[in-house]
Amino acid sequence: MSEIVLGVGASHSTLMNTHWHRVVHTERAEAFRDALDAARRRVALARPDVVVIVGSNHFRGLWLDLVPAFTVGVGEVVAMGEAGTPKGPQRTDPEFARALAADLVEAGTEVAISARLQIDHGQSHAIQYLLGDLGVPVVPLVVNVFARPLPTLARCVQLGENLAEAVRRIAGDRRVVVVASGGLSHRLPWPSDWADPQDDDEAFLVDAWTNGRGEWERYDRRRREIIVAARPTIFPEFDRAFLDDLAGGRLRRYASMTTDELEAVAGNGGQELRTWLVMAAALGFVPGTPLVYAPMPEWLTGMGVAVLDPSEGDQRSASPEPESRLDPLGGDR
Repeated sequence: MSEIVLGVGASHSTLMNTHWHRVVHTERAEAFRDALDAARRRVALARPDVVVIVGSNHFRGLWLDLVPAFTVGVGEVVAMGEAGTPKGPQRTDPEFARALAADLVEAGTEVAISARLQIDHGQSHAIQYLLGDLGVPVVPLVVNVFARPLPTLARCVQLGENLAEAVRRIAGDRRVVVVASGGLSHRLPWPSDWADPQDDDEAFLVDAWTNGRGEWERYDRRRREIIVAARPTIFPEFDRAFLDDLAGGRLRRYASMTTDELEAVAGNGGQELRTWLVMAAALGFVPGTPLVYAPMPEWLTGMGVAVLDPSEGDQRSASPEPESRLDPLGGDR
């Protein structure tokens, strides 16, 4: 019987690679980088045989011609290598990936499969900073967080729970780490609804998302200019409350939010928090340990890193909750 031995949540941003020299909040940036390194050490200590990376795809491998809610890479996995992230074929475990996808479907989570999946920094940023030179095979699990209609947050929780059950049923004794890549709060300079672009830049991006397969180079320069020119929009109070709920083992409560409600409190980029919910659900929502929170306007994102260790969950769940906290969902806790 295989088992999940660790969960990690980590923000990503290619601007971390390309715009470090423009960072103003240096201490925050260094704290985030150091937290990634601390999380990488935790992954190494967990001695994984395979890492499931739950991440997004920024219209680099999946396009508007076909965007499944959930996609598992079951064969070749090729990283695009944009903005200094890893490039080329990645080490994989096709046998495990195929068994995982089959079991998820049997459990009622109909995932799509890809025998040749192209990933971007939504997955490869985690490979770069959390796996480094560990040489561990990866299984990408791509969640649609950008092309509405999005899978509900409740459906993402169910995916995580079914993921945990599937891992336990897979033959062998693999040690599995689940990594969530994305978030925290941020607003991206693209349409919240691809069918309703509001200006020329948004219309250009929708055109790229629709027609970019096989000819992305002709869109990439202007796309990058649009991203870099964006005005930062971060919601630190929401981010801190989210990490507080992670520490208390309370992330399940976010499953009741709608897509519009999440966008209102965390921005359209905050839809990536679906990946954290998948990971946390796969770990049984055990209380976790936030390693850092760094609001980085230079990178357009509230950057966070957290670790969920099931061997520590029972001890942490016994700790009392603070008497008062910001509640991003409204109402009493």
